[in-house]
Amino acid sequence: MIPAFRTCILLILLAAACPFQAQNADITLLRKINLHRNTRLDPAFRFVSNTMIPISLASPLTLIGAGLNNKDAVLTKKGLVCAASFLTCTAVTVSLKYGVKRKRPFAVYDDLEPAAKAGPYSFPSGHTSSAFATATALSLAFPKWYVIAPSFAWAASVAYSRLHLGVHYPSDVLAGILIGVGSSLLCHESQYWVKK
Repeated sequence: MIPAFRTCILLILLAAACPFQAQNADITLLRKINLHRNTRLDPAFRFVSNTMIPISLASPLTLIGAGLNNKDAVLTKKGLVCAASFLTCTAVTVSLKYGVKRKRPFAVYDDLEPAAKAGPYSFPSGHTSSAFATATALSLAFPKWYVIAPSFAWAASVAYSRLHLGVHYPSDVLAGILIGVGSSLLCHESQYWVKK
């Protein structure tokens, strides 16, 4: 698990260090997705995008609540690890957003059509990082296909929605995935470090 976390950190640093080399491919892919989208799906993708906060908050709170209610220490701990994953990923994402200060794609390229409101900074995607942190934390806590498949399907749809809506570059979304997965792996592993 730890080598995977280190790989995530390395890829994030490389993405942040080389923004200009990948910029052409980044904007080309975003234009293909955003400018050729089915605009009738915009409300559906806004809805999917807006599910990030409720699901990312409800997941750990439900686990913690159920664990405390049933006096199940294992379930409570899983909820706490899930909450820690979300908080860690949020801290890393916000720090990078205000450290890198990459402008939103629609603020740089006039031809893009933003279909959702967004803050001033783009890198990395906070919606994507939080969705993947939640999906990864749930999958590590409950490694069953019926948890893993819907969790990552939801997280992937949140990530794609950010491109469809024109508010993030593909590299923002990729960095969000790495931060989300990395945060959850770190928090999952840290519970074993604490035991030792």
